[in-house]
Amino acid sequence: MPTTASLMMVNIDTGDPHGLAAFYSEFLGWEITYDEGDYAMVTGDGTSIGFGRVEGYQPPRWPDEGAPKRFHLDLYVDDFDQGEARAVELGATKPDFQPGAGNWVVLLDPTGQPFCLVRRPK
Repeated sequence: MPTTASLMMVNIDTGDPHGLAAFYSEFLGWEITYDEGDYAMVTGDGTSIGFGRVEGYQPPRWPDEGAPKRFHLDLYVDDFDQGEARAVELGATKPDFQPGAGNWVVLLDPTGQPFCLVRRPK
């Protein structure tokens, strides 16, 4: 099937572009390729994630369905405990509500945006 478009990158709204770029750069091992005021970007594995400042940004309230999340990142890890420990060391938090039943772990990045650690298939 012919394609109409291809994914260029993902952009995430935030109140702290620099802080999120630093967090994801360290956690993913990606390079910060842009970091100036209201916008920052990390690049690795053939794609980029951008972080744009939105004044008055309010993260979703996980798992409050009355404040639905807009999207989330799923990130492969080889070891849940090691991945979780590193993310928390870098500023993430682990909410009490965990719907994955051992298949994934939900964490909140330093601005409160959910992301999931997913066990890498062997």
